[in-house]
Amino acid sequence: MFIWVSCCFTSSVRGNKNILLEMVRQPNNSFCADCEAPDPDWASYKLGIFVCMNCSGTHRDLPDVSRIKSIRLDNWEDDLVEFMRSHGNSAVKAHYEKFVPAFYYRPKQHDCVVLREQWVRAKYERREFTGEHMHLQKVYTSGHHEGMLWKKGKDNKQFMRRKFILSEREFTLVYYNKEDLSRGPKAVIPLRDLNAAFQPEKIGHHHGLQISYLKEDRTRNLFVYHDSAQEIVNWFNAIRGARFAYLKMVLSPTNDSQLLPLLTRSSLKEGYMEKTGPKDALELGAVFIGTEAHGYAVRECVPRSTLRNKWKCGIAVDTPDRQFVFMCEREQDQREWIEAFKQVIAQPMLPQHYAMEADMNRRKS
Repeated sequence: MFIWVSCCFTSSVRGNKNILLEMVRQPNNSFCADCEAPDPDWASYKLGIFVCMNCSGTHRDLPDVSRIKSIRLDNWEDDLVEFMRSHGNSAVKAHYEKFVPAFYYRPKQHDCVVLREQWVRAKYERREFTGEHMHLQKVYTSGHHEGMLWKKGKDNKQFMRRKFILSEREFTLVYYNKEDLSRGPKAVIPLRDLNAAFQPEKIGHHHGLQISYLKEDRTRNLFVYHDSAQEIVNWFNAIRGARFAYLKMVLSPTNDSQLLPLLTRSSLKEGYMEKTGPKDALELGAVFIGTEAHGYAVRECVPRSTLRNKWKCGIAVDTPDRQFVFMCEREQDQREWIEAFKQVIAQPMLPQHYAMEADMNRRKS
C-alpha cells in the first residue's frame, strides 16, 4: 500500500510539473509578469503569475502578498496548480496594473534593481494601481513634488542635502544650495531640456539618479540620490509625469503613446572618446544623429594622421553637413560605439526629431 501511494504521488507531481510547463509556454505566460524577461522559471502561487529569477527575489521579500516556487525544481500540489490555471499573467496584470498612469515607467529586465524592485512593491505590496489606494499616486501625478535629495558637489565631490522643487505649472525643476529659500535657487531647469536616468554604478549608490539638462548649449549633469528607494523612484516618475504634461501641450500628439519614448532616456553607450578636427562640435557639446536616408552613417576608420591622438581606434560619423572623427582607446570600445550609433541611425525620425535637428543647426549657424 505504501509503495502504491508513493507511486501515485510521484505521478501526480510529474503531471503537475507538465501542466505548469505547458502553461508557461502559452503566449500570455511566456514572459515575466513584472519585467517581461522571456521564459520565466518561477511562479507566485499566491498571486498566480509566472516571473523570472530576478523578480522572484523581490517576491520572496513580500511573503504577506506573494509566495514563490520553481516550476521545474519544486513539487506542486494539485490545489496550487489549479490556482495557477485559474489566474495567469494576463488576468493578474489586468487587476494589479489597471490604473497605471500612462507616463509611469514600467521596468524591463535590464533596468536597475531599484526600478524593478519598486515596481513589484508598488503593484502588489502597496497596490498603487488597483484603484484601492489612488492617493499614493499623488506624489507623481499632482504636478508638484518637492523634497530633499543628496546632491554631489561639483568641486569637493561630497554629497550634500539640497532642496528640489518640481513644478508642472511652471514647467521647471528648481534646486537650492541653502535651506533658506529666500536666497533664491541655484538653478532653474526648464522641463523642455530635462532628462533623468538611473546610474547607480556611476554615482556610487543603489538609488543614484542622473539629472541632465542643457545650459548655454552644453549638457549639465546633477548626480543625486535619496536614502528611500520608494522616494527616488517617485521623483523619477514625477519628472516623467511633468515632462508628459509639457510635451502633450507642445506637441499635441494624436496618441499619448507617441510621447512615452521622449519622457526620459537612458544612454545606449556612455564613455570617453577623443575628437579630431574642428572644435565647433566640441563647443556645441552635441551632434545630432538622424537616419541613413537623411545622410547619416557611421563606420570604422583610420584617420590620415593620429600622431596627436593617444587612442588609435577611429570612428567616422557622417552627417549631411560634415564628417566627425572620434578615437577610441580599445577595439572593443570602438565596436560598442559603432553598434550604438547604428541603433540610433536605424530608428525612424519623428516630427520632434526634425525640429531638434533644425534647432541644433540654427544654433551652429
